[in-house]
Amino acid sequence: MNLPSPDSSPTAVPGARKVTERAKKRAQVPVPPPAAPPFVASVSDLTQKLASYLGPADLKKIREAYRFSDEMHLGQMRKSGEPYISHPIAVAEICADWKLDVQAIMAAFLHDVMEDQGVKREELIERFGVPVADLVDGLSKLEKIEFQSQVEMQAENFRKMLLAMARDVRVILIKLADRLHNMRTLDHMSSDKRGRIARETMEVYVPIAHRLGLNNIYRELQDLSFLHLYPMRYQTLAKAVKAARGNRREVVGKILDTVKHALSAAKLDADVSGREKTLFGIYRKMRNKHLSFSQVLDIYGFRIVVEDFAACYQTLGTLHALYKPMPGKFKDYIAIPKINGYQSLHTTLIGPYGTPVEFQIRTAEMHYVAESGVAAHWLYKSDDDNLTDLQQRTHSWLQSLLDIQKQTGDSAEFLEHVKVDLFPDSVYVFTPKSKIIALPRGATALDFAYSIHTDIGSQTIAVKINHETAPLRTELRNGDIVEIVTSPSSRPSPNWLNFVRTGKARSAIRHHLRTINLNESIELGRRLLSQALVALDLDAQLPTLLAERLLNESSAKSLEELYADIGVGSRMASLVARHILELAELTSPRPVKVDSQVAGKRDPVIIYGSANISVHLAPCCQPIPGDAIIGQLKRDQGITVHTADCELAKRQRSKEPDRWIEVAWGQEINRRFDCRILLLVHNERGVLAHIAATIGESDANILFVGMDEDTEHATLTQLRFTVQVEDRIHLARLMRNVHRIPSVARILRERSGLN
Repeated sequence: MNLPSPDSSPTAVPGARKVTERAKKRAQVPVPPPAAPPFVASVSDLTQKLASYLGPADLKKIREAYRFSDEMHLGQMRKSGEPYISHPIAVAEICADWKLDVQAIMAAFLHDVMEDQGVKREELIERFGVPVADLVDGLSKLEKIEFQSQVEMQAENFRKMLLAMARDVRVILIKLADRLHNMRTLDHMSSDKRGRIARETMEVYVPIAHRLGLNNIYRELQDLSFLHLYPMRYQTLAKAVKAARGNRREVVGKILDTVKHALSAAKLDADVSGREKTLFGIYRKMRNKHLSFSQVLDIYGFRIVVEDFAACYQTLGTLHALYKPMPGKFKDYIAIPKINGYQSLHTTLIGPYGTPVEFQIRTAEMHYVAESGVAAHWLYKSDDDNLTDLQQRTHSWLQSLLDIQKQTGDSAEFLEHVKVDLFPDSVYVFTPKSKIIALPRGATALDFAYSIHTDIGSQTIAVKINHETAPLRTELRNGDIVEIVTSPSSRPSPNWLNFVRTGKARSAIRHHLRTINLNESIELGRRLLSQALVALDLDAQLPTLLAERLLNESSAKSLEELYADIGVGSRMASLVARHILELAELTSPRPVKVDSQVAGKRDPVIIYGSANISVHLAPCCQPIPGDAIIGQLKRDQGITVHTADCELAKRQRSKEPDRWIEVAWGQEINRRFDCRILLLVHNERGVLAHIAATIGESDANILFVGMDEDTEHATLTQLRFTVQVEDRIHLARLMRNVHRIPSVARILRERSGLN
């Protein structure tokens, strides 16, 4: 291929590109002297890698992309003092290790020309075609758009990249290669920028690499992020590992020789190699299990690569006959692969001197996938008939990104959902037809329903786990068999957002809450904004000019949409009102100030007790009419009503006072309310029946009964009831009637830790 080095003159290499006027001007810009001698990028290794799997025609296209990139970055230097072209070469070389196609390699060379040099997409299309231009566009940040904050800009950039990845997985492969090289050369950045980039890498790019099964990249990015986030901890741990490496060399050598001899005696052809755990892996184990370094014994492990599937289990048996296995430390990722396609047998054995030693057993093909993940069989088309299992898993996840995008209102929310789904630990459960479903650790039965299909999740009314009825919020465990019961008339509840775990479930529920009962949300938002404006001595009726200015700066299409966002909690009324006050100082006519006496009167939002989309009652304190109440504006849940003395509400109010509003009960309420009561009773024959009968005679319904031994009073038993009452007066009458029963020693209402 013989790509020219970037410092070569245009005439030094036959067929080299002509320097355009744009490049000449860029070359004339004074460049500060580098801190170190300039690095001359070598492309010989890259040329050799590309020629091993690409033909002459493809190499010619790549040469053109290289020359264009060199021309565009002419005169541009990296912080290290190297010519900037060294970075695209390094990115292309990482992509070549994965044997990505000609378009991906071209995009690797060109990935910064739009962002850094202002090259238009149309020019890339004309020179290199639509596919390459689309890849470069997906990799380019949105630098020219004005954002209200750095966080919003970062979130929108991530959304653009992830959606481009969902359409073509090569985007994220090139981006990971770009990030890996940047992390390798991060030393020349300022400490603040190093920390920000390392944290961003750990939070987003490391989980993506893990999710795609790119374990080599995953481990290196983890360690590099650890190095720049906690440099002192990294250096201290590195020294400790180096010292331990010498102390344990004899033990490792003895295990290696013994295992090789045992496998040879069993006539198993195997490649056995020792491996050292990453520094971040050791640090994470020390932190999570509160261990000192000396207590982390298994910093070494062994990998055994065998010929075929059957040999994996034969090797496992040989090892278990050689050393005793540790109970509970065997995992079969061959029968049930990880969500990223990883397959291996994992077992931990008690080696010589009582040292725990971890072994990984896999075939050569499994090892290839374990190291390269989706890049081992990279895909960018959705032809489901020709996809491997790993590709199908990846394609399904990428498709879910598009589903979340359709249901998500803003970039920050989208990124929040995606981060949840990138959580690396997984739990594996089964459908009634024995299909395996992988979900994030902590996922609930409702998350399972949404993972099957959005409509199934939205219509869920009950769930059976291992053939027994369970609450929708039940956290799933490995091996659970989950069956979902649905009803066409069922709709999502705002309370579901309190316990669902996956991004797909959260985005679907929020989308539903935004779109149904829209008029109710608009009216609530209008009322909340009016209150906030009156509190600032402003008229609630906005002049037309001020309303138009507000809509232009808030990205809402109409005042109704703005009100709806406030009504469901996506925007805070107090912040919108303050923004209006700022605009009022620049806009004419100014909004009319209201009378100060009127301004002091903030009518509360009236609550009629209906647990609907915009207003629902907090389950922690279960308010009923007659209780003093206060309202919390929660994101995409409208108002959550608490009792004024609810401990949970007090804690949350101290953290976010702007999200709390005054509310009051309406006059005509025609429904019953759930309420918990606790009884201490003498355990006598018929006492439960007597109490239940008395509650019924008090015109109340019983929803739940529970019984516990009272640890403080050996002769008493605790009875817990959930009953339905009309209001506090009805509850007081019921409690008086029950308290008259001779067997009842005490009765009280249970509420949010107040007892």
